[in-house]
Amino acid sequence: MNRLVISVIIFIAGLALLRAAAFVVDQRQFGVVYQFNEIQRVIAQPGLNFNIPLIQNVAYMDKRLLILDSADAEPMLTAEKQRVVIDWYVRWRITDPRAFVQNVGRDEDAGAQQLNRVVRSAFQEEINRRTVRELISTRRETLMADVKQEVTAVVQGTKSWGIDIVDVRITRADYAESITESVYGRMRAERQRVANELRSTGLAEGEQIRADADRQREVTVANAYREAQKVRGEGDAEATRVYAEAFNKDPQFAEFHRSLDAYRASIGKPGDVLVIDPAASDFFRNLRTPPSARH
Repeated sequence: MNRLVISVIIFIAGLALLRAAAFVVDQRQFGVVYQFNEIQRVIAQPGLNFNIPLIQNVAYMDKRLLILDSADAEPMLTAEKQRVVIDWYVRWRITDPRAFVQNVGRDEDAGAQQLNRVVRSAFQEEINRRTVRELISTRRETLMADVKQEVTAVVQGTKSWGIDIVDVRITRADYAESITESVYGRMRAERQRVANELRSTGLAEGEQIRADADRQREVTVANAYREAQKVRGEGDAEATRVYAEAFNKDPQFAEFHRSLDAYRASIGKPGDVLVIDPAASDFFRNLRTPPSARH
């Protein structure tokens, strides 16, 4: 009975020891085995592995692509001493965990902190050499390539960090908040000046168009009036000729017709008063003469 108990205890202790000694490395990770805070080995391949319990311990590092975003918005100075703020990100990965632990730190956060400092310093140096126009133009690609080259030179220098810089990108470049409002103010003033200039030009052109239209209208009206007078004159001349021919054929009718016109002009108006003797006046002679006596 005692042997059975001892065997069970030994078996359980063995299982516990085996469990403490076994560990699994994921395909997305590096396994770093420490012994008394010294790296004993680095496991890059996924699978089941063993260590010495109570003497060795295992830490894991991500072997995937990591992204570091800019952590502050401290302005940087351009070549013309303009204060700009940029947002950037870096894609990087750990390639040599041993070198990383020895020269950077034991986890990704330590590497991110130091990498942030190096990247920001590289951006400051490159932006100091460039103008704002160059920063926001197609030369931005050259800027990012130069920053990547400088950062790579640092992390792969004499004391390699054990990391690989995959890409460096700028996501935003803008003036510092302290001068943004003044820049917008100048932009608004410039747009307002252009708008006023266009408005003035439009008003001047509108006045010219209206003046031309008025002149053309006056010319058209004058020409029409001239043509109307010409037609009216021709009509009056034709009417006079017709009347003359008609009156020449019958002088007595012509005299009678003129008398009617005189009556219409003298008597046909309201309020007219004539004090004459119809029997003694020649004015009403045609009214007194019978039609048969006029021929």
